Amino acid sequence: MGDEGGVAAVDRALSILDALTDEKVTLADLSKRTDLYKSTVLRLLKSLERFGYVLRTPDGSYRLGSKVLHLGALYQRHFRTSEIVPPVLERIGAELHEGASFYVCEEDKRVCLHRVETTRAVRDSVQVGDRLSLTVGAAGHVLRAFNGARGERFDEIRQRMYAASFGERDSETAAMAAPVLGPGNRLVGALSVSGPRYRIEAAGEARIVPVLFKYAKELTRTFGGNVDDPTLSGWNIARPPGRASRAKTARS
Repeated sequence: MGDEGGVAAVDRALSILDALTDEKVTLADLSKRTDLYKSTVLRLLKSLERFGYVLRTPDGSYRLGSKVLHLGALYQRHFRTSEIVPPVLERIGAELHEGASFYVCEEDKRVCLHRVETTRAVRDSVQVGDRLSLTVGAAGHVLRAFNGARGERFDEIRQRMYAASFGERDSETAAMAAPVLGPGNRLVGALSVSGPRYRIEAAGEARIVPVLFKYAKELTRTFGGNVDDPTLSGWNIARPPGRASRAKTARS
């Protein structure tokens, strides 16, 4: 009975934190949002305030306290892409039998943060730590598009949720890439599949894009993004059968 009561109290306290979505929230509003009596809310607020999770303002309303920010900082510090991304790249490689990479922006370059090679003898040449141009290659286009670049090409990439490139960085290679998003659906990086141009073209977007989307969405969920955001509807649109699209979003 005591354990159940303790769990219920924790659930109620967490529901109060979830309800503090505005800059200031009154006791009455918290009672309505949590469906709890004011006396119960007030008792839990005092505990949350004592530990720094809630702050009572001079006008008697409430907002989140600095301890929440501290927890967020700890989460970011403990969250390592090296523990999360490579296993996903391994699964992409196993499904598509091509190299898979994860790129991030650094100034005017895209940096290969993680890479898993294909087991095939013929492959494209990308190494962890490579600093490549943002203006060529599918991953570069995705990073620019989801960092707010303007223009018809980038509007289309944001709508389709991926980019493709054929012979841009190297005439004999091709790639397709999709964004990985974090809290607030802000860009974290770009997930890319690349290889010899003839193989990427033969597989086509009908084979590659659904796999990219599956794992880009998985990573986005892991990093705290919202894959159900209606502005990201391109992730849920089935790709037509056939060879890789040569849309203008895919060309320099």
